Amino acid sequence: MSEPAPRRPPRQKRPRRPFASTLVLLAFVAVIAAGAFLYGASRYVNHLPTLNAIKAREIGANSEVYDARGASLGVLANEENRQPVTSNQISPWMKKGTVAIEDRRYYEHGGVDPQGIARALVKNVMAGRVVQGGSTLTQQLISQIYIVKQHTIDRKLREAVLAVQLEDRFTKDEILTAYLNTVFYGNNAYGVEAAAQTYFAKSAKKLTLPQAALLSGLPQLPSTYDPYQNPEAALKRRAQVLKAMRETGVITAQQERTANATKLNLKRGRVYGKVSESFFVRYVAEELSKDPDIGSAGVRAGGLQITTTLDPKLQAKARAAMRSVLKTPGDPDAAIVSIRPKTGEIVAMASTRYFRKDQFDLASQGRRQPGSTFKPITLATAIEQGIDPSATTYMSAPFSWKPDDNSPMWDVSTAGGNYAGPVSLENATLASDNTVYAQLAIDVGPANIVDMAKRLGVRTSPLQAVPSLTLGADGVSPLEMATVYATFANGGIYHPPTAINEVTDADGQVLLKSRTAGVRVIQDGVAAEVTRILGENMRSGTGTGALMSDDRPEAGKTGTTDNHTDAWFCGYTPTLATCVWIGYPDETKPMYGIEGVGAVSGPTLPADIWHIFMDSALAGTPPVSFPAPKKPVDWSSFESQFANRVVSTVSTPDLTLTMPPQQTVTVTLPPVETQATTAQPAPAVTAADGATTAPVP
Repeated sequence: MSEPAPRRPPRQKRPRRPFASTLVLLAFVAVIAAGAFLYGASRYVNHLPTLNAIKAREIGANSEVYDARGASLGVLANEENRQPVTSNQISPWMKKGTVAIEDRRYYEHGGVDPQGIARALVKNVMAGRVVQGGSTLTQQLISQIYIVKQHTIDRKLREAVLAVQLEDRFTKDEILTAYLNTVFYGNNAYGVEAAAQTYFAKSAKKLTLPQAALLSGLPQLPSTYDPYQNPEAALKRRAQVLKAMRETGVITAQQERTANATKLNLKRGRVYGKVSESFFVRYVAEELSKDPDIGSAGVRAGGLQITTTLDPKLQAKARAAMRSVLKTPGDPDAAIVSIRPKTGEIVAMASTRYFRKDQFDLASQGRRQPGSTFKPITLATAIEQGIDPSATTYMSAPFSWKPDDNSPMWDVSTAGGNYAGPVSLENATLASDNTVYAQLAIDVGPANIVDMAKRLGVRTSPLQAVPSLTLGADGVSPLEMATVYATFANGGIYHPPTAINEVTDADGQVLLKSRTAGVRVIQDGVAAEVTRILGENMRSGTGTGALMSDDRPEAGKTGTTDNHTDAWFCGYTPTLATCVWIGYPDETKPMYGIEGVGAVSGPTLPADIWHIFMDSALAGTPPVSFPAPKKPVDWSSFESQFANRVVSTVSTPDLTLTMPPQQTVTVTLPPVETQATTAQPAPAVTAADGATTAPVP
């Protein structure tokens, strides 16, 4: 019997490892993570932007400014110097160069280029820095014209989504044209047309191969490759573009060599900087900025067609009149403003200054003492109060006035020291008598004169309510004074001076039209009485030198300041109001020995310029009479507080009046509300038509 087989020892039980549990747990986490990812991705995709849901940035063109006859005055550059052009207005070389250097596979991809991204990634890793971007031209356009607030990776993803949408909506040529009209080329040139004009003074359509290659390389680093500042860097960048064009097969090796051998030949264009009436165009921009329908934002956005009120013929005549009188280098400067009283349209506004040398506009920004051209404002104030200039008499004699013990004495005299004794206010106006007008200013109240000046047209320059205001103590601009006289010419109806007839957008829609409605600021009877007296002044007063050759109805007044530092003539007909100023704008320098005139005053050179301009401007037009007032002035009984003033001997050219021997009387007035400000010192000393005064209160 055989021996039984040995029994195997029993297996020992091994401890069970947690592998299966871990696997199950990982699987569970993966499912949860995948779900969360899919949920998050779903929510992200659902919140990706669309072209219809985001806001495109407004890309405006420069604004064109035209005179009243439709001739271009130049360009009013918008915030970004830009002039969009169509596809056929762009050189084919510009399109080929841009595609070659920025996006070689532009015509193959659908807005996003995975190969381009991979290629850029490899080059950047090898270089250890960012040397190439992976964005397509379409993506770059998206970043230029659409407001995508997110940054970095999230922004890039959103730009990619929008780029695909853009490619579905527009053709490749449309996208490329939009890009070329949008991108920045340095030196304030946005878009290819502005760039072509800025660097080569030509249109984008006429760009040659080397010129297009230079511009195509600028958008990446406009400052680094600036050909004006860094010509060597610009040449190297141009060579890179030409190489890319040769590698992509759009040019031959021979074309590349020829283009590389071409010099930069830069020529700074002036299409966007050249303005034939720079001061006036800038004034137009300022007026538009203040308009509630346009505003400064509208001016910055650009794309406007602006038709102005400037009459090129009258503007040329204004300059010719100034040049014909002020002919010698070193002569003082002059400014002239001419306005249509019925509308407030500025038809001429010029000066002898050059915008490139000094951008301070003497016509609209200058603040010079107007001398006796301010007296008609005081005259209108008196007439409005019922004071009859023909029946009211003042003493023409040296005048001293001290309103109170705390104020300095105000001493007033006339030019030449000639006095008329008792004289009507009307005749004192014809003689431009300072002493009479000093008394009149105190009688009517300086505060009332300030109010009248503002109503008539002095609405920018600050005025102090002191008696010396009547002699032109505060500076005003020629534009303001021309507006005042235009209001007189229009029978007391004020029109804000305007330089704009019409503004349209790029589609021809009218955004702004000239506003012709005026506002009556004084009765027509008051204006008519001022006009009657200033009309007499042209024939028998200080304005005879300005009298027009055809003897048509006209009115005007001279003005001269202390030491002959400023000289004016302001006057008008029913159809045109014009103001002329002469002086040294940078200093208060006396005008002696100018063009054969011993001492320049209102009746001399300014009157000559006014006469020459108005004769030329109105030549061939029929004379027009000032209309009779519908509401004549109701005169009131009036007696000046200086009616009983006693003076010493008064000398005139024709006679001597002997008065009782007595010193000039100091008159102390009781407090009066309208005179409360007369005790305040005036900032400057001014007299009319060459008169001299002591410091004024």
